Amino acid sequence: MWEKVFLLCQVLLPGQCVQTLTTAIMPKDCSLACIRQGGPGCDYCRVSIDDINTNFGLKSPKLFGGCIPWPCFKLLGEEDPSICQHYVEAPTDVNIDFLPDPNPNSDSVVVSWSPSLYGISFLRGFQVILQPLGGSVAACQLFVFQKNLTLYASHAQRVYKSDPIHGLPLGSQFSLTVMALPVPEKWEHFYRGKIFSTRSCAEKNGLHLCKADWYPQHVDVHQRGTVTTITFNLAPPNLAIKSYFSVCVANGKTTYTEIEPNYSKNQTHHSFELRDLTEGANYTCEIAANQMDAMRKLFSFQVERQEPVSTSPSWTLKPSFQSGLTSSLEEVKAQEEVMIPPENRKNPPRLLICYSSNDGPAHVNAVMKLGAFVQQQMATQVTLDLWDSLGLAEEGHVAWFCRQIRESDFVLVICSRGLCHKSEHSAESILGSEGMVGLIGAEVGRAKSEGKDLSKYMAAIFNYSEDTDIPTELGLVFRYRLTADLPKLFSQLHQVRLHAPGRYLKIKNISEEDFIRSPAGQALQQAINETAKAMKENRERFGSEEKSNDRS
Repeated sequence: MWEKVFLLCQVLLPGQCVQTLTTAIMPKDCSLACIRQGGPGCDYCRVSIDDINTNFGLKSPKLFGGCIPWPCFKLLGEEDPSICQHYVEAPTDVNIDFLPDPNPNSDSVVVSWSPSLYGISFLRGFQVILQPLGGSVAACQLFVFQKNLTLYASHAQRVYKSDPIHGLPLGSQFSLTVMALPVPEKWEHFYRGKIFSTRSCAEKNGLHLCKADWYPQHVDVHQRGTVTTITFNLAPPNLAIKSYFSVCVANGKTTYTEIEPNYSKNQTHHSFELRDLTEGANYTCEIAANQMDAMRKLFSFQVERQEPVSTSPSWTLKPSFQSGLTSSLEEVKAQEEVMIPPENRKNPPRLLICYSSNDGPAHVNAVMKLGAFVQQQMATQVTLDLWDSLGLAEEGHVAWFCRQIRESDFVLVICSRGLCHKSEHSAESILGSEGMVGLIGAEVGRAKSEGKDLSKYMAAIFNYSEDTDIPTELGLVFRYRLTADLPKLFSQLHQVRLHAPGRYLKIKNISEEDFIRSPAGQALQQAINETAKAMKENRERFGSEEKSNDRS
């Protein structure tokens, strides 16, 4: 009957039926007994690991947060195993919607999707996995259809929703996976992946409620002779910002001014004067709240004789995470062009990052933080085996790496002391760092012999590694030392020139001086420091053991 109504809607009343067809289906609370018996009202049910463990006496592993893709066999397949063995293709139209969240420091989302037309009659449910880039599983939800439910081709128009996912930190990136159940024995593309970012504090709550994101938006410059008066808007009272500072630079000279407004006179704006400025000089200034890691407003003006000059503020940037806020700015000798990488580029370059786990978990963490930084700050789509455990399990390490090398626009090998050492206990042993280096080296050699561009392949070392850690197989590729060469890496990924006669390009929050202005940059620097410390301790311990063995 439903299918007849659907066809009638398509032929006679398409405009009137859209709302009915796209109404989202929300999960219900229903017992496992109802699901297994195919009772009424149990067509789309949420299932928790506690329910599975309680009813079947299982102790689910912590893989994927305890939510794993095999419950179909246990829930519905004991009497008829064939019900859980048919191929089902990945869901389509995966979307994320933000929900109201009373916590000003977190976001809430709900996931929606549609089932694929292919294999829909064998579909038994869905699984949603949410994982922060560079972290462990944040949420995992399992939804199962009742045993006797059968979907038809027309049901591919339906939209299913997850339960709300709460407590996601603001300004963070997440990897979302929605898979169809059952997972077939011969794995195919049964899941759909998507990367998204939660909102910033300013986007969710408004700039007036976010101390870390607030900055003076309105700055006016008025000159009279060599005296310059600067007026800027004050922070809202609820942010409790009581003092500010200004830094102006010209001809190698830095002028630092501490500002304490008198709120009894004016609670919205404040003016201060800069005196004894050099006539004819071009000044570049920053103004910000006197708070650690505060957003700064950058503006510039030229001091002219007897002629007041007013220029509007141009752009904002975050300060370096330093012990003080009075650091000097370098004199700009060439015309500087500031570039802000686009956040939602339609076709970002695809970068595969390869590495060795032989140097320990600290090094792996540094690689993971680098991937997150490149993805967030360099407008680049990063592929890292740590973020695609399902793909690795589906294809195997060798096939996965071969496909990623083939499909990526760039391949970056993070070289370290253990890169060419054999590993027997890690997952990497399936392919091996030697095999990985040999595989990429063979691709480089083939490209060289055919006269092709070698810019696809790159090698890099962190500050705690040495140039000798780069294998000879990668001797022909571009080499970078991170974090000093982050701008050069960006230049290669986006094919832009950093220098030209009389000008140079500065990419926001990427240079060695200011990459830690972003949270991802701070996390990367901390991971590098921790790895350097761990490697130093290992070398010292290894040296002590060698001396002890020599004495014995």
